[in-house]
Amino acid sequence: MIARLAVVPLLGGAGLVGPVTPALAAAPAPVARAAASPVTELYVSSKDCASGANGSEDAPYCTIFAAAAVAQPGQTVLVQPGDYPESVTVTRSGTEGAPITFRAVNGVSGRINVGNIGNTVVGTVFRITGVHDVVVEGFVVEDTDTVAPIVISASTRVTVNDIAAHAFRAPAVVHVTGGSTDVTISRAFLTQMAAPAIRIDPGVGGTVVVNNQLHLGGLLATDAPGTVITNNTVLTNCVRAIDVAGASTGLSIQNNILRTNIYHGACATPQDAIAIAVAVPPATGTVSDYNLIDPISGGPVYQWAGTAYADLSSFRTVTGQGDHDIAGDPLIAGNTSGGLRTFFPVSPTSPAVDSANALAPGVTRTDTLGNPHSDNPAVANTGTGNGFHDRGAVEAQGSPGNGQFGLRHRSGTDSFAVTATGTPQFAWPVDGPGGVISYRFDGKRYPTVTSARSVDSAFRQAGEGCVTIAISYTGFRWAETKSDLVCTTVGTRYTPTAPRRLLDTRAAVGTATTTPVPANGEVAVPIPAVNGVPAADIVAVVLNVTVTAPTTAGFISVRSPGGQLSSSSVNFVAKETVPNLVMTKVHGGVVRLVNRSGGTVHLLADLQGVYGRQGSGFKALDPTRVLDTRTGSGVALAANGERRLDLSGRLPADATAAILNVTVTGPTTAGVLTVYPDGSPVPLASNLNFVARQTIPNLVVVPVVAGKVVVRNASSGTTHVVADLAGYFGSAASGADQTFVPWEGRIADSRDNSGWLRTTSPGPFPAFAEGGAPLCAGSCGSGDVPVTAGVLNLTVTGPTTAGVLTAYPRGAARPTASNVNFVAGETASNLVVSKAAGGYVNVFNNSSGTAHLLADQAGYFIAPVS
Repeated sequence: MIARLAVVPLLGGAGLVGPVTPALAAAPAPVARAAASPVTELYVSSKDCASGANGSEDAPYCTIFAAAAVAQPGQTVLVQPGDYPESVTVTRSGTEGAPITFRAVNGVSGRINVGNIGNTVVGTVFRITGVHDVVVEGFVVEDTDTVAPIVISASTRVTVNDIAAHAFRAPAVVHVTGGSTDVTISRAFLTQMAAPAIRIDPGVGGTVVVNNQLHLGGLLATDAPGTVITNNTVLTNCVRAIDVAGASTGLSIQNNILRTNIYHGACATPQDAIAIAVAVPPATGTVSDYNLIDPISGGPVYQWAGTAYADLSSFRTVTGQGDHDIAGDPLIAGNTSGGLRTFFPVSPTSPAVDSANALAPGVTRTDTLGNPHSDNPAVANTGTGNGFHDRGAVEAQGSPGNGQFGLRHRSGTDSFAVTATGTPQFAWPVDGPGGVISYRFDGKRYPTVTSARSVDSAFRQAGEGCVTIAISYTGFRWAETKSDLVCTTVGTRYTPTAPRRLLDTRAAVGTATTTPVPANGEVAVPIPAVNGVPAADIVAVVLNVTVTAPTTAGFISVRSPGGQLSSSSVNFVAKETVPNLVMTKVHGGVVRLVNRSGGTVHLLADLQGVYGRQGSGFKALDPTRVLDTRTGSGVALAANGERRLDLSGRLPADATAAILNVTVTGPTTAGVLTVYPDGSPVPLASNLNFVARQTIPNLVVVPVVAGKVVVRNASSGTTHVVADLAGYFGSAASGADQTFVPWEGRIADSRDNSGWLRTTSPGPFPAFAEGGAPLCAGSCGSGDVPVTAGVLNLTVTGPTTAGVLTAYPRGAARPTASNVNFVAGETASNLVVSKAAGGYVNVFNNSSGTAHLLADQAGYFIAPVS
């Protein structure tokens, strides 16, 4: 035997030894899977696209136009940062409550530019014609010079939100025409030199203009009933700020900041610099109030029904409007540049602060930057409602905090599912949540940018997963953000299967010939779908690997994609038949087994179960002896006899499988021991192979039926059997909420004095000495995830006397159970699932002699983080 290398098997199932047979009968039919969820998002990226794009995250469209041609109601087209020199005509409609949304994903990665980039586009950039229930938001729209870059015609329930655009010679930046109804223009920054920034044509009804910043040009609405103009900041170049021409019933103009000379001085022709002009106000139904008008230009504060008013007092006396209007400097703190996505904040002491009508039509929950209404404690609240809404598009804020960031496991059927949280912190009292948050998850190509304080996602693989969370208090208009990288660890769940032979080199199962595997030869074992788990979702497998007819001593290893070989999984000597359980990660859909000996071997591999993102969770237990035929009546298991083992008093009713450490001792002849579900046919598989007078353990994962299993002695003699319960698989409701994380590597070896935490001197373990094996070499995933148990192959080599090894949590009382039995001069190993404490599993050398101890880790179990 090769004594210097440890065995690396894993959880349960059965060793399979017997005559050469063809492949076993097929496993039960896979469980039907639910129909695929409808696609709610289409991706567009000019940087990452390629031929064959289908709009998925992995294959985004190259153009917005391509997505617009296929978008369905309820879908959101997520346009990633980059340049899009194109014009987009929207011809498809959503439904009420399920619009088609075109969203530029502004975040830390940059902005989204659409239109006349490099003088390549002529005409309107976004033309929304004859449709309904459409949202366009977040884009920087490049000028097409002589035509309005955004046109909404003959459409209803259309929202243009958070657009930054300029058009110096066009009739408008945003043009609403063709009898459109219920159009909303919000949170935009629009620059127009020679005409209104927003033009609303005759026949258009129910337009809401809210939280916009209009730069140089103002707003013109003509014969447009039901127009609502609320919380805008309008800074013009000596032209009208708000101009309502013709007859418009149901007009509301409230909470706006108006300055008709952006350069903060008198205009050469002040009669043109009217703050608010209403040509034909109806007798009832029109309200203009709570506006803050800067008189610096020298122009009229109002022109009402053709009469100009130089001051608010005379205007109020004649019209009865504007009772809460303010004439004064709004104390705009200068523009805060974000390119075209700039904004104009006000000073905390501005008369706009905490003085608006919170009940005005069109008032939104947050301002143009996505921030809530804030109550400046140094300013008296003079507004309506809660009293501290501000006038204008940008709500004054104190200095924000860093925010709070988190990542937790999400309950449900997917063990890779997580919830990330980002919580902005505002300096002043606020009336609700706000801020814009970017969540970038490992394994995701693009971030999620949202105002939501939590986002659900799922990692693509087990192990550590991280998300970068960035909070912006400017809607990502400029680079300053509060950010953090938060991580957690996600594990897999177990799905058992009926033993399924994948490889038998004796019978050309899984191979083309019956030739044995040569010295240092390799066999690739493809892993199929199992009981509803697609092959692509399988993270790790439990295989029963059997070596038979070896011509020399050696061992079997598993090769990773990078070529690295594991420590031994099955140790053997010449002419020996040895089964062992192997748990290993699946790479590229296969597991590669390598014969590391100087001779040939035949190999068998039987699939026992798989780990993936769905299945049963695990609960580790303190080792509990549930069977010992030596006690009580002391009757050994008879030749070809069975013993029903009832675990129902120790397992919950919904337990699907149990982990048992099963030991054969005192057999009178050679044979095999099989553990299988109660009521099932006796399988061909075996769990332990033994010879006369041998004591040998093996870890078994066995499905349970009503909490019962059967132990069968397949030999012509008697044997005693000992079984210790180490844990069970089941539902989270029954306490089985732990998941398995594959982690492979040697973590302790007394031969080179590595790993073991112990008080004794280096070298072999003395008699009755213990040491702590550091799981994952001291770094199992993220520190916030509780490690509940370790999965280790424990190997003893060079023992001077017979004894046993026992594994248990560090700091806990030593149990009476044993995990590895050995005799003098023997190399012996066994898989162990043991509770852990403080990141360690203790191992005790329960013998009167010395021995070298090795620990090879296959993984660990974790508890959920809520």
